[in-house]
Amino acid sequence: MNKKCDVLIVGSGLAGLYAALLLDPSLKVIVLTKDLMKESNSYLAQGGIAAVFDEEHDKPEDHVNDTLRAGAGICNLQALHVLVDEAAQNICNLQRMGVSFDQENGKLSLTREGGHGRARILHIDGDATGKGLMDVLIRNAQSRPNIKIIEYSLCVDILMSNNRCIGVLALEKDKLNYYYAKSVILAAGGLGMIYGITTNASTLTGDAITMAERAGAEIKDMEFVQFHPTVFYSKENKRFLISEAVRGEGAVLKNIHGERFMHNYDERQELAPRDVVSRAIISEMDKTQAEHVFLDLTHLNRAYIFKRFPNITGKCREYGIDISTAMIPVSPAQHYLMGGIKTDLWARTSIPGLYACGETACTGVHGANRLASNSLLEALVFANRASKMITASIENIKDLSQSREQRTEMLPPGNCDVSAEREKIQVSMRKYAGIIRSVEGLNNCCKMLNEIENSLQKKKCLNKEFIECFNILTTAKSITHQALKRKKSIGAHYLGEEKGMLRA
Repeated sequence: MNKKCDVLIVGSGLAGLYAALLLDPSLKVIVLTKDLMKESNSYLAQGGIAAVFDEEHDKPEDHVNDTLRAGAGICNLQALHVLVDEAAQNICNLQRMGVSFDQENGKLSLTREGGHGRARILHIDGDATGKGLMDVLIRNAQSRPNIKIIEYSLCVDILMSNNRCIGVLALEKDKLNYYYAKSVILAAGGLGMIYGITTNASTLTGDAITMAERAGAEIKDMEFVQFHPTVFYSKENKRFLISEAVRGEGAVLKNIHGERFMHNYDERQELAPRDVVSRAIISEMDKTQAEHVFLDLTHLNRAYIFKRFPNITGKCREYGIDISTAMIPVSPAQHYLMGGIKTDLWARTSIPGLYACGETACTGVHGANRLASNSLLEALVFANRASKMITASIENIKDLSQSREQRTEMLPPGNCDVSAEREKIQVSMRKYAGIIRSVEGLNNCCKMLNEIENSLQKKKCLNKEFIECFNILTTAKSITHQALKRKKSIGAHYLGEEKGMLRA
């Protein structure tokens, strides 16, 4: 089946829906999403959005400097200034769309998180910022006559003609459908399932990055994978994020003996950047031979904590933990990718007609390690820029749908069990390409991934499970190969003794 539109957006998270809503309403827009609309990292986001609103105590340059410091000094300065300078206007856009941020005494309520020198984090319903944003954007998108949202659509490959992107091939109900568009935006999120133990939605298998790489787009900084230091630990492997903002409000980390330890690793203690805190926790777990450490809020005001973190309070209560009287067991888990499809300041990739924004893209603003609460802001700023560029240029683009070059290998129909291969990839990545890596370990990982690829090639077939597993493998190889090229530790890429195994 062939379908046409002006703009095709892959992904229904914050970046995808925000871009759709900002495009000229005369344009026909189709949004493809792999699962239900709410199955996205954006919906799960707790912390908030970093932006300078308290100009009496904060300055844009302070935000720039904090981001640079967290990113180990290798952020793209042009992109970073765009991010910070355009933050306020995008927050105002959201407010006009109906988003209501938390307020205190008639002013925006701002909190502080790790790596930030000032309180500049806006949030919604305490610790449910993602849900608050997405509920409004979904409602807006569903009411727009020019926007059509198609769920359960797994994008398989990018369609090309004369080295230009002209659409996407998607698997829907075991059938391949061709979507043609004058412009395509990839906004399909990150790659949590490459590691398995993750804060990400279960749908995140690196699909957009893999498609773009196959089409010839430049993929950058894949070695920079961020692990969130405080994720609820459960032997049943049912993990969920304990927001950075909890430490921002005064929670402290303790080992299994009830001893604080962050002062032994960094003078910023619990408010150090995420890579520093994650490595400290791994080190403390190794020293004490423990599966986790504790996050302690019991010294904080009970009523305020329940009001500030209702989602976390409720989630912990489901596991029998009252966070006002008992410490929360936590350990690191894969959280965010700083790399991805390389883009310019207007979200354009190296392939004409193809844009990328959100976690799928590598704008360079995060450098070697993302500063807390900059990700939602990045998604907003560069989705806005993508929509502006597309709106301004789309009338000059010809319809090339009749001159498509088929670059997709036609897989045979059928079913196959790739669960063993998927698990092997995840175990290898956790062990060898995790928080702490070594050259020897990364080389071992490459060998194992090649062996898994040989096994997968014998099972190839046209179904969701195989395509996802192949995308997981391809993305894992990209991470390990780029990590091997990075000879020195920097930011989230840390070379040392192999202590980076995430506990299963």
